[in-house]
Amino acid sequence: MSTDTLLRPTAQAVVTGRRRRGRRRVVVTASLAVGVVLVFVASLMIGQTFYGLDEIVRVILGQTVPGASFTVGELRLPRAVLAILAGFAFGIAGVTFQTMLRNPLASPDIIGITAGASAAAVFGIVILSLSESAVSVLAVAGGLATALAIYLLSNKGGFAGTRLILIGIGVAAMLDAAVTYVLSKAPAYDLQAAMRWLTGSLNGATWSAVLPLAIASVVLAPALLSKGRDLNVMRLGDDAAASLGIRLQSTRVVVIVAAVALLAFATAATGPIAFVAFMAGPIAARVVGPGGSLLLPSALVGALLVQLSDLLGQFAFDSRYPVGVVTGVLGAPFLIYLLIRTNRSGGSL
Repeated sequence: MSTDTLLRPTAQAVVTGRRRRGRRRVVVTASLAVGVVLVFVASLMIGQTFYGLDEIVRVILGQTVPGASFTVGELRLPRAVLAILAGFAFGIAGVTFQTMLRNPLASPDIIGITAGASAAAVFGIVILSLSESAVSVLAVAGGLATALAIYLLSNKGGFAGTRLILIGIGVAAMLDAAVTYVLSKAPAYDLQAAMRWLTGSLNGATWSAVLPLAIASVVLAPALLSKGRDLNVMRLGDDAAASLGIRLQSTRVVVIVAAVALLAFATAATGPIAFVAFMAGPIAARVVGPGGSLLLPSALVGALLVQLSDLLGQFAFDSRYPVGVVTGVLGAPFLIYLLIRTNRSGGSL
């Protein structure tokens, strides 16, 4: 029996496995996208006043519908759009860092980037008494500056993911301490505003808050998605990725800048919605399966997490809770689970 004859069944099994994984990826990604749309429609219909689908469609098309034009067009619609955009940004930014650093714990929540945006925003609210738009600009600048500082500190003597994570955790601790100090000196009114922002909330969502994040998503998300294959190869390690033709330094710069900017704009619009960037990637990895980029599935999972958590916070309890409270309750046990799993398996998504 020839060698070709012996290898043919093995090769056929590999091809069949790839096709099966590809079909699963397409089906799951499409299902996540449909889920995002369905929850989006539900969030426009559900509230103190229920509006039918025909009324929702007429409002979206710009027609005047008594009651619904204001309630849906000015209150629910910007909130629902902001939930999708923020979840998309948190999800894709989180899995970018987790993939690049080959560690599910390396999300922006953990390594200090979100803390940088939060510290800048709190400083702007309490110390500088800035307007809402100025606080958003300062939050974006704070997130970018923190990410740059962490990257430069961790890049001495060559890039090392573990070093970046540890430095990021240390920077996050210092920034959280600074936020606590500033809040301890804040007057009552500024303290309420700062705490509302730090919780992560979609309350009071307006089109003026949606627009900057929408523009950032349109510009930056394609840049990240175009690097999906390179990021996936980088999970094999720097040496293997370089041998396969990946430009490590330029790829890292592009994905870090794009991911941090998206994260900063999302944080500026909604505050730091806890654990979404952390949970989206690992959840996507489990539902999509191995092989291929996790960027788009994670972005869709992030959008679903924010949408569903916001609906739960509004209608599932006697009192209404900001979306960040719900994601925090969900994310804490998930963090414990991932810590245990990472300790046992070595830390891959």
